[in-house]
Amino acid sequence: MDSATMFETRSIEERIREIRLVVFDFDGVFTDNMVYVFEDGREAVRCFRGDGIGLQRLEQRGIATLIISTETNPVVSARSRKLGIRCLQGCKDKRAALETSVQEMGLSLTQVAFVGNDINDLPCLMCVMLPIVVQDAHPDVIPHALYQTKVRGGQGAVREICDLFERVLAPPQRE
Repeated sequence: MDSATMFETRSIEERIREIRLVVFDFDGVFTDNMVYVFEDGREAVRCFRGDGIGLQRLEQRGIATLIISTETNPVVSARSRKLGIRCLQGCKDKRAALETSVQEMGLSLTQVAFVGNDINDLPCLMCVMLPIVVQDAHPDVIPHALYQTKVRGGQGAVREICDLFERVLAPPQRE
């Protein structure tokens, strides 16, 4: 049974309150899904700087983060290191990597949000409490998400998600 049918009666806000881990794909989520390839074979990508502050605020709220990427790329390592996020690369089976990580952390998939953008993310999107896709996600994954960002991958989508969590988890204002 996938997450959409298992938890269909819960609102996005109710789900966010149960999340203890947000897992991100890298390419197309942290980046704009474009790659610069130099003549010597090195690659470079473009990321949104504001993501870092959002991720720090998630951590301050006790929510862990993780990147799971199909590719093995020094760019992903460098960015995850700078952001202070654990990163698993070269994952041919992202769902297996996700399930192993969740188990190692002593969590369950009902405490996980996954953020993706393409068909290789479907197995993860379909097994977590809160499946999220970026605004410019592949059309085949959009129906499997319960939340789609307003901005495109690499243009503040990660920050948007972090800010959403912060708004939901903020203590109520006293008057």
